[in-house]
Amino acid sequence: MIHIKSESELEKMRTAGRISANALHYGGQCLKDGMSTYELDKLIHDYIVKNGAKPSFLGLYGFKGSACISINDKVIHGIPSKKEYIKEGDIVSIDTGAFIDGFHGDNAYTFPVGKISDDARKLLEVTNRSLYLGIEQAVAGNRVGDISHAVEAYCRSFGYGVVKNYTGHGVGRQMHEAPEVPNFGEPHKGVRLINGMVIAIEPMINASGDEVFTQPDGWGVLTKTGSLSAHFEHTVAITPNGPEILTKPDIV
Repeated sequence: MIHIKSESELEKMRTAGRISANALHYGGQCLKDGMSTYELDKLIHDYIVKNGAKPSFLGLYGFKGSACISINDKVIHGIPSKKEYIKEGDIVSIDTGAFIDGFHGDNAYTFPVGKISDDARKLLEVTNRSLYLGIEQAVAGNRVGDISHAVEAYCRSFGYGVVKNYTGHGVGRQMHEAPEVPNFGEPHKGVRLINGMVIAIEPMINASGDEVFTQPDGWGVLTKTGSLSAHFEHTVAITPNGPEILTKPDIV
């Protein structure tokens, strides 16, 4: 069932989205060579709590961190660890969620650590651009497939792989709601978008190949080819004035 949000509910989601976005931005600022993913996760956790919210991911389906932190060929769902260290030249995907006043905000960004390769930088640029091309299609009257096709067509034009095992989703009182929002598909197909829907659009794009596999821990998802992967995400509301990004940071 798709939950349509009232204006008062959207206002609460703006608050949740802002805190989640600020936590993500703060995490990116804290990234440095030699830092453990556990240390980064604790900083993000403390930021969310200090701002009156709860980390959406902590305990969700048994997840043991407050943020998903995924390095290089790890696509998503990386569990923070005291034994995993970030180093110069890595790309680090951070996925944060904040829950406050009954609603969630959800967003992700892949950050470069210091100087990265040209290939890595291009992957980040293309994946981030595909997110905004998808957002442009998030208007009432369109269908989910219009978002999906915009993301896929752009990324495929660069020869990149598109993860098919995991998708975007609705967001609201639950972190994961209907509908699913794949990063691949045909235009004019799928669920019709109407005002008051809130969805997370999140391209997960591999430098080569679509296929992924899950680590023995049951969480971390890696590219099957060992290639780099990027992940960008915003929570977006469908409104009469067009798509509204709810996860915009307001800290610098």
